[in-house]
Order: sequence, then C-alpha cells, then structure tokens
Amino acid sequence: MGGGNGSGAAGAAAAAAGEAWAVPPCDERVCSALPLRVLVPVTAVCAALFLVGAAGNALTVLVVRAERGGRSTTSLYVGSMAVSDLLLLLGLPLDLYRLWRSRPWIFGALLCRLSHFVAEGCTYCTALHIAALTAERYLAVCFPLKAKVVATKRRAKAVIAALWAVALLSAAPFLFLVGLEPPAAGNRSDLGHECKPTAAAQESGLLGAMFWVTTAYFVLPVVCLHVLYGFVGRRLWSSELQTRGPRASARQRGQRHTVRLLGA
Repeated sequence: MGGGNGSGAAGAAAAAAGEAWAVPPCDERVCSALPLRVLVPVTAVCAALFLVGAAGNALTVLVVRAERGGRSTTSLYVGSMAVSDLLLLLGLPLDLYRLWRSRPWIFGALLCRLSHFVAEGCTYCTALHIAALTAERYLAVCFPLKAKVVATKRRAKAVIAALWAVALLSAAPFLFLVGLEPPAAGNRSDLGHECKPTAAAQESGLLGAMFWVTTAYFVLPVVCLHVLYGFVGRRLWSSELQTRGPRASARQRGQRHTVRLLGA
C-alpha cells in the first residue's frame, strides 16, 4: 500500500511537472508559440545577447564617433555595421513577446510591420557590410597602391549609404507582407489578432520569394568571404615565400596579424 501510494505521488508529481513545461493552453485570445521548457532557455539566451550585444555595439558606435579626424575607412564600416546590429537587437524584446504571447498583439499594425521591416532590413544591411568590408580588406592586402586611391573615406561613406539603401529597399516588401491577422476564420476580434504574414502574402507566393531573397543575403556574403579571403591568403603566402633578409620576421609577424584581423 505504501509503495503504491509512493508511486502514485511520484506519478502525480511528474505529471504536474510535465504540465508546467507543456505548451500553455491556447484559445482564441491568448496563445504561446512554444512550450515553457523551450521558452525559458531561449529567453535567457536572448536576454544575455541583448544586454551584451546592445552594450558592445553602442560602445563601438561611441568609439568610432570619438575618433573624429583619425577615422579610417574600416572604422566607418564597423561603426555603420554596429548601428545596424544595435537596431536589430532593439527589436529583440518584441520577438520575445511574440514567442511568449503570439496573440493578442497589442502594439498595433504599424509597429507590427515596422518590427519585421527593421529586423529584415538590418539583417540585410549587416550582411552587405560584411561583404563590403571583405572587399575593402582584399584591396588593401592584394592591391595596396590601388586601395589608397579607391578606398577613400568619401567613397566609403557613399558605399555605406548605398548599402543601407539597398538593404532597406530589399526589406520594403515586408511592410506589406505582414499585418494583424485573425487566428481562425470568422474570428474578427482585435484581441485575437496576431502579428504575422498575411493570408494574401502566403497565397500570392510573395512570402516565398522573400524567403529566397533572405537566403541570398546570407549565401552571397559567405561566398564573397571564402573567395576573397582565399585570394588574400594566397597573396600573403606567396609574399612570405618571397620575403628574405633581416626584415623577413617582422613582415611575417605583420602578415600573421593581418590574417588574424581578417578572421575576426
């Protein structure tokens, strides 16, 4: 009897624990996207990323601004990329809200569209900055004389402005592809609306097209990194083989430092 009661109590405790970590009840008004056993660690990681990332990127922006006349083309790209990452991180609390409470969305249709637009636009912008910075480093290492003429601060600012324009224009469709949608047919209560892709966007195929646009923004910079860094590595390797004399070790140290910077 005692053993049976103990087993029953243990089973009840396990069932209670399972219910605590299960997906919360979902009705026409309130619904969480994930079970608690997933939401809690995801929230903890995102909170840490938000605090560390926001502080780090804000500090980077301040340092770049403080450089004034000594600002290099590389620091211009890094500072602009830090602004993009900072804007992306500032939208993280809204993403967590959607995970914990996918409905109702209480912030209005405008913020729903803007949050998706800014998130996608800043993601694209960061990817483009990485590709541009890679190209700039490639010129500096493989064509140092040409880089002094081409990679000027004025041109870097123009390129950065173009990167932002291209990224934001690429993300502009999200202003029309997402909105406040009812969770089920016939439910027109504002309290039940979710911030998500509209039914029209899914039926038209535009959402699928934007998926491939996003994929391209991830794949192309990676290809650019591998190709250009391959050229840079080959150039540094051939230069090391050609270097002889008492200045060889100092130059090799400089090359290794350059490789470490490129990896970072």
